[in-house]
Amino acid sequence: MDLFIKLSQFLLSLSLLIILHELGHFIPAKLFKTRVEKFYLFFDVKFSLLKKTIGGTEYGIGWLPLGGYVKISGMIDESMDKEQMALPPQPWEFRSKPAWQRLIIMLGGVTVNFILAFIIYIGMAFTYGDTYVAMSDLKDGLLIENPVLQKAGFQTGDNILAVDGEKITKFDNEINMKIIMGKKVLIERNGAEQTITMPNDFIDQLSKVEKGSLVSIRMPFVIGAVAPESENTALQPKDLILTLNGQKVKYFDEAKTILDNNKNKTITATVLRDQKEVPVPLKISAEGKIGVQVGGLGMDSLEKLGYYKVSKQEYGFLESIPVGIQKGKDQLVGYGKQLQMIFNPDTGAYKQVGGFKAIFDIFPSTWSWEVFWTITALLSIMLGVMNLLPIPALDGGHVLFLLYEMLSGKKPSDKFLENAQMVGFVLLISLLLFANGNDIYKAIIGR
Repeated sequence: MDLFIKLSQFLLSLSLLIILHELGHFIPAKLFKTRVEKFYLFFDVKFSLLKKTIGGTEYGIGWLPLGGYVKISGMIDESMDKEQMALPPQPWEFRSKPAWQRLIIMLGGVTVNFILAFIIYIGMAFTYGDTYVAMSDLKDGLLIENPVLQKAGFQTGDNILAVDGEKITKFDNEINMKIIMGKKVLIERNGAEQTITMPNDFIDQLSKVEKGSLVSIRMPFVIGAVAPESENTALQPKDLILTLNGQKVKYFDEAKTILDNNKNKTITATVLRDQKEVPVPLKISAEGKIGVQVGGLGMDSLEKLGYYKVSKQEYGFLESIPVGIQKGKDQLVGYGKQLQMIFNPDTGAYKQVGGFKAIFDIFPSTWSWEVFWTITALLSIMLGVMNLLPIPALDGGHVLFLLYEMLSGKKPSDKFLENAQMVGFVLLISLLLFANGNDIYKAIIGR
């Protein structure tokens, strides 16, 4: 069932993005009276699953879910229809249209991708608002257990003040990505500020350790369940550990240190149970364990216990517009930085490039519209940026040649465009093989 939910979200998001991207080409082509021969979701190599011809255009669904396409008459594309291109140009063909019309047709797909992302972010701001903990309310700093961050100089209890000069005021889902993409992080430790310079190969180092959050909120020690073989049967689920061996315990990371220092001993713990403080004897194993699973508390419970103040900001429809636009801009700039790191071999970020499995894996195994739209908006930005790369066979390659034509007044020959398309196609296949090969390699080595 979990796999079905992940797959459903993956296919729905992918289908939505492909259809809207291709509509971005289809609509201006129709407006400029350019014939569109095919409009396909997924590729119909050899055969299609469904197809129907309406108004001279064949609409269909292919069997290979690696993308989609519109086939526009008189355009050199992945179909490499040389026979059509050898015939005299017809007024309904792409090649017969003015350069500015052809440019609009080619930019239509990525334009829709970017507009879609901004619309989603605006809608999410209006529907969900913002839920966060202000960094100023994290009086005891953050939990930092990632060994790569620790090696870079971070410690539990540090508070993040700024990344590359951008002030961090909220603890939310974006903070980890900002640290990953950052070069200099300003922290506060024991009341003093200091700057940590991130290692150039930080992403490569991260790939070699277990995945998880880089920084997180420090949580209390709550008993989730007591193992059947545990000697500490006096403990109960939902017990909140307040003291261990007479030492006050506010956070779970503090408890781990005390337990490690009292291996093979029996100590007394104080737990909060049903609003009462209860003393409980604890037998600690040679490994510093007490035979329990750690539980969690929701943000509402943490707020009631006085740990954190959770801020909820709601937006009216008009208010949500600039908020969503800013969110979209931040994601666009962030993805641009990611591409820069990928194309810089020193960072090792290229090793983390993934294909369809990597995209599939980011969808959760439980259905959440908020998560679904968040991922879809990000993928829409990624699709738009990738299609703008000046590679022949991508929209950006066509745009590059059209801009050359408009500036120089000279149109590249069909032969040149055919050769460029072939080079671009080989390059794209190589990138696909590399990305999906990375997925296979990481699956084999277990990372």
